[in-house]
Amino acid sequence: MKASDRKAAVVIDGSYVSLEAILAVAKDGLPVSISASRAFVKRMGCTRKALMDAMQKGVAVYGVNTGYGKSCGNRISMKTALKNGVNIFRFHGCGTGDPIGIEETRAAMLARIICLARGYSGVSIGLLQQMADFLNAGITPVVPAEGSVGASGDLTPMSYIGAALAGERDVFYEDDIMPAAQAMKKAGIKPYHYLPKEPLSMVNGTTTMTGIAALNVERAYRLLDAAVYATALSVHAMKGNAHHYHPVISEAKPFPGQTDVAKKIAQLLTARVSARKLEDDAFETLQDPYSLRCAPQVLGVLSDALSWIKKWVEIEANSSNDNPIFDPATGQVLMGGNFYGGHIAFAMDGLKAALASAADMCDRQMMLLVNPNLNRGLPGDLVRSNGGDGLHHGFKAMSISSSALAAEALKATMPAASFSRSTESHNQDKVSMGTIAARDCERVCTLTERVVAIHLLAAAQACDIRENIRVRPLLSRALQNIRQVSDPVIEDRPLDEDIERMCVVIRYTDFFRGKP
Repeated sequence: MKASDRKAAVVIDGSYVSLEAILAVAKDGLPVSISASRAFVKRMGCTRKALMDAMQKGVAVYGVNTGYGKSCGNRISMKTALKNGVNIFRFHGCGTGDPIGIEETRAAMLARIICLARGYSGVSIGLLQQMADFLNAGITPVVPAEGSVGASGDLTPMSYIGAALAGERDVFYEDDIMPAAQAMKKAGIKPYHYLPKEPLSMVNGTTTMTGIAALNVERAYRLLDAAVYATALSVHAMKGNAHHYHPVISEAKPFPGQTDVAKKIAQLLTARVSARKLEDDAFETLQDPYSLRCAPQVLGVLSDALSWIKKWVEIEANSSNDNPIFDPATGQVLMGGNFYGGHIAFAMDGLKAALASAADMCDRQMMLLVNPNLNRGLPGDLVRSNGGDGLHHGFKAMSISSSALAAEALKATMPAASFSRSTESHNQDKVSMGTIAARDCERVCTLTERVVAIHLLAAAQACDIRENIRVRPLLSRALQNIRQVSDPVIEDRPLDEDIERMCVVIRYTDFFRGKP
């Protein structure tokens, strides 16, 4: 489904669901509707019948009439198989750490619906409907963040979602945490009774890492846009050279992301006065420091990376990443490794590196702004008033915080996928670490958000000091938007709340989104 096709709900019928639609459900509460079309019902029923036929014939179906993992050689009788399954939620209930975010968990639930709706897993439409009912009622399972190696999928985190559908464990509901059974009773939803294979199909896949990754991609796009604005404000405050963003430079090195970033910065620097006048007023230097001059090349990497990372996350979300699956045409049982989260691991490891590089660039621009030996006539630490006693410090501590945040982001760029380790009696002897990569990337998003927030506040302070921002209308409007959430620093004051408000602006508003 394309974003332009959205109506009252995201309709699940086995067809493609865009990242925009996933985000609309996860963040904005767009309803989910399970299709009742004849073609969809037939496809779902086809592999459901293939499963039951295989069980009746005594064909080995992994995890249904066999043990799990290394124990797959253990066969289970038909009678036991029909009622066995939910135990997988119990023994995988060993997650640790703080809960995954509500939006990320909602994205994971929708990704599981999409996966199972592909019609390869042999599950019932009733299971999809139960997850849709949870999403539409605003019931979100409490899912501990730690405990997944990313293959055989997100077993432990998804076990918490699977158990919640049956009325077990805890959930977020109505701004509170409560037992799932209590929330379901309030919402008028009955506990789900699992059919054969369905418990395994709930946990055996990549949907937790994909849910987190989906939100990371959206945050990264917002951070890219905000960093472009922060850079343009810094160029103005530093009396920098607008010609560094001339289109011929990108024409000579035609990476699409670099070209787009340079174009946006150049647009933001568009002025009412002549280019000649701005050049006369500019600081006398042919070339600005790399953090300013090379901003299109730095942020262009993030922009270009996001183009393929978004595609990979969408493909993963729309894949059947279950095991086993069934050939809808023949009913053959197929046991493979689609639960391996290697693509998400690689994408998130790459994204966190590109984000941390952007944070580092913003921190370096911040250092230029506060250093009186480098900031081309601005007061040291951007101090507006010393009150006659010389004891005000302006953005001195803000620059320290920015450095600390950037350093922590850079430290987190070690690829999680490089730490694959054999586990589960060497059955899972090569694993993706995709969920850890996605969680690391989420942390780098947060750190980068805070660096960019500080950078925007510092650049705004510097532009206020220059007192000529009105010559560049687009930047003047950006400064006005910043001033809606943070006043200029005239005398020293705590700025922690200003940083958090600016983070909210970056993450949830359109102040820095779209075309300048």
